[in-house]
Amino acid sequence: MENLKVKVYADGAVLTDMLEAYQTGIIKGFTTNPSLMKKAGIPNYENFAKEVLTHITDYPISFEVFSDDFDVMEQEAEKINSWGDNVYIKIPITNSLGESSIPLIKKLSSKGMKLNITAILTLDQVRETVDAFAPGTNNVVSVFAGRIADSGVDPIPTMKEAARICAEKKGTELLWASPRELLNIFQAEECGCAIITCSPDILKKLPNVGKDLEQISLQTVKMFNKDIQALGYSII
Repeated sequence: MENLKVKVYADGAVLTDMLEAYQTGIIKGFTTNPSLMKKAGIPNYENFAKEVLTHITDYPISFEVFSDDFDVMEQEAEKINSWGDNVYIKIPITNSLGESSIPLIKKLSSKGMKLNITAILTLDQVRETVDAFAPGTNNVVSVFAGRIADSGVDPIPTMKEAARICAEKKGTELLWASPRELLNIFQAEECGCAIITCSPDILKKLPNVGKDLEQISLQTVKMFNKDIQALGYSII
């Protein structure tokens, strides 16, 4: 893992999980989103964000706008931007009506805000997004490789081309979003992604990297045996 160039970000909205990941020394940044906050039962978005930022001051962390209206999104972005120098503002590539966020991205980027454009799945969206960033700004392009794979399409060619497009503008980093397995970290590295964001479930698998497969096989059998004993199953 120490030889990888791709940066591993922790994805989640549970403060204890975030701080545990922070302490590992492996994590180089953090991402959150409204769905994760709903799952975590966060009662107040701003209070949660500001609490997180009292603990995490030296790594990038992305907080997403909530509105579906672009004018309100802009106001939310201004507020989120005031929370800290390490904050990136997540903007979805479209609103729920399918209307493009590109004009808003251009406007926010022209003000020097650090943006993380999310829910991207196509190369056309990557191209439009990168072109919208103002020169000299730092931004993240989050391509949902896992959701591409969920559609039955191999995401690797898309991610490789997305990395090439992102490299055209200095300060733009490609993020492999929605990974489904630990292997995706190494695939993201191969594709030239700058970042991959991982859930706690995937991060817990990091100790398996480099482990002997026969050892994993034995551990699996032991797990089966433990569950059999706990359940009291019997065939004869």
